[in-house]
Amino acid sequence: MENLGDILKRLADTRRAANGDDGTNGHGSAPETELEDVCPSCQGRGWLTPQVPVGHPDFGGFEPCHCQANQTAQDRSERLRRYSNLGHLTRFTFETLNPQGVLDDPESQHMFSTSFEAAVAYAEEPKGWLALVGPHGSGKTHLAAAVANRCIEDGNPVFFVHVPDLLDHLRASYAPNSEINYSDLFERVNDAPLLVLDGLGAQSSTSWAQEKLQQIFNHRANAGLPTVITTTTELNELDPYLASRMRQPLLCRILEVRPTHAGGQGQSHRLGRVEPEMLRRMTFEQFDIRGNRPSSQQQASLQAAFEAAQSYARDPDGWLTLFGDTGVGKTHLAVAIAAERLKLGMTAYFAFVPELLDYLRFTFTPESRVTYDRVFDQIKNAPLLILDDLGQENTSPWAYEKLYQIVVHRHNARLPTIITSMLDLTDESGPISSRVQDPSVGLLIRMDAPDYRVKRQRGGNPRDRRANR
Repeated sequence: MENLGDILKRLADTRRAANGDDGTNGHGSAPETELEDVCPSCQGRGWLTPQVPVGHPDFGGFEPCHCQANQTAQDRSERLRRYSNLGHLTRFTFETLNPQGVLDDPESQHMFSTSFEAAVAYAEEPKGWLALVGPHGSGKTHLAAAVANRCIEDGNPVFFVHVPDLLDHLRASYAPNSEINYSDLFERVNDAPLLVLDGLGAQSSTSWAQEKLQQIFNHRANAGLPTVITTTTELNELDPYLASRMRQPLLCRILEVRPTHAGGQGQSHRLGRVEPEMLRRMTFEQFDIRGNRPSSQQQASLQAAFEAAQSYARDPDGWLTLFGDTGVGKTHLAVAIAAERLKLGMTAYFAFVPELLDYLRFTFTPESRVTYDRVFDQIKNAPLLILDDLGQENTSPWAYEKLYQIVVHRHNARLPTIITSMLDLTDESGPISSRVQDPSVGLLIRMDAPDYRVKRQRGGNPRDRRANR
């Protein structure tokens, strides 16, 4: 397989040939690269971009060139692989990948299998962007290459490039003796029907590099061109412009391939992750709206909460707050929503509020591997945040201030947020409660039912029954 430089050199040669330049050096000698028969329409690419205005349904799409009609499927596949820049990654397919990943712990397996299923679905119908986030060795590049190879099998063109290599070639194209034309390379990346950017964040963070990547991201986002991105870098540590594009839920689906603490890196904390056992037990299918012998009114409250949670799982818009006594199923429904979003390849940040505050305090200690700013930004800007058991935290001025900052930020930005609480939030006052009760941002539902963990019996000693409350 050829490297990127060879591919682009041939592309430049084919374009010169298509423009009537035989590529000789003035002494009648032919170029070293053997030219193929070049189609004047597509200039050797095999596909065309419809010339339609912005906003047209076909804008940013592609269609096979007429020159491909007489080619066999094998010929087309070989040509697509040749120009894909996949190189040795052609062996990275879904068939050569364990759907559960390489780690043994259930959390990692669940996260990888979710990413695997989402990547397969994306390869079948590449629309929008797909971002694969995880540490080194987590399988991100394998998944991205598998998407590219599957698309090639289906006859769709792909361009795969490692981001640092791309920037190196762009820099080299400015040299007077460069065999690679800057415009050819930049156009190829900008307009690729499917672009795979591998290793975002591994490049030198210069202003020039940021500018080039911003241009690529902007063009492809505006054109709606399918794009796959892999990165080991947390989104809040990327260039803010690039991160903002990736955080657009209607544009980009973000998949966390495996926990950052996996692979011997040490488990610094589990904040933000829903335990696999909770995901297994707390599903919509296992939520019993009959509760624990509730009255008709109590059962109606469970039914209302259940239906609201299901609706929210389909379309997390604004806030959903569930409050009531312990054991009514608040956390169960919150986790069920998270499970449904995870199945779709979305992210959900789960935080038991007292633990959240404890960990924020921990980030100030020398033992912490992450900074306070990094964790706090991650919480504030999570695509879906679940604050479990609000009101059970130690109400120190510092704790209240941190919660207030989180709530205000997410309220102002109307970021999807689920809150569970044992407090009667309709009777509470203050800046946090005021935002929770805001009907323009979210829905507030009381769950009034007996504790499902405590078996209720008919008759018996009233004192015993009171002791179980």
